[in-house]
Amino acid sequence: MNLNATLFAQMIVFFVLWWVVARFVWPPLVKALDERAAKVAEGLAAAERGKLDLENATKKAEEAMSSARQESIQRVAEAEKRAQLAAEEIKANAQAEAARIIAQAKADAEQQVGKARDELRNQVASLAVRGAEQILRREVDSKAHAALLDQLKAEL
Repeated sequence: MNLNATLFAQMIVFFVLWWVVARFVWPPLVKALDERAAKVAEGLAAAERGKLDLENATKKAEEAMSSARQESIQRVAEAEKRAQLAAEEIKANAQAEAARIIAQAKADAEQQVGKARDELRNQVASLAVRGAEQILRREVDSKAHAALLDQLKAEL
């Protein structure tokens, strides 16, 4: 066996094998690797977009929470203000009612004082007539002297 012929045959087999691999095996292998690289790049881009979306969603959630807090604080302040106004209104109504009751009581007291004065005048007039009767030792006709008694009542 000749070493050169073996070396030459091995070179021919090598080149044929290289041509078969380069022609039929290498392009699908490179295509598969390129597709895999594209999928990995796409996955990384999607992960980055997801990360940005998460950050945006977190910011929006924080803004929503902040606005909700501000709104709740504002609503509590408005409720406190309405409660204070209602309390002041109730207090004003109570004071007005108390003033009305006091005025009514004063009017009733003045009316009772007037009635008592009228009754006292009638009693004084009656006593005066009895006294005059006893002094004169005769009977005084109250019907006949009604005008005189009314004038006496007015003076008292």
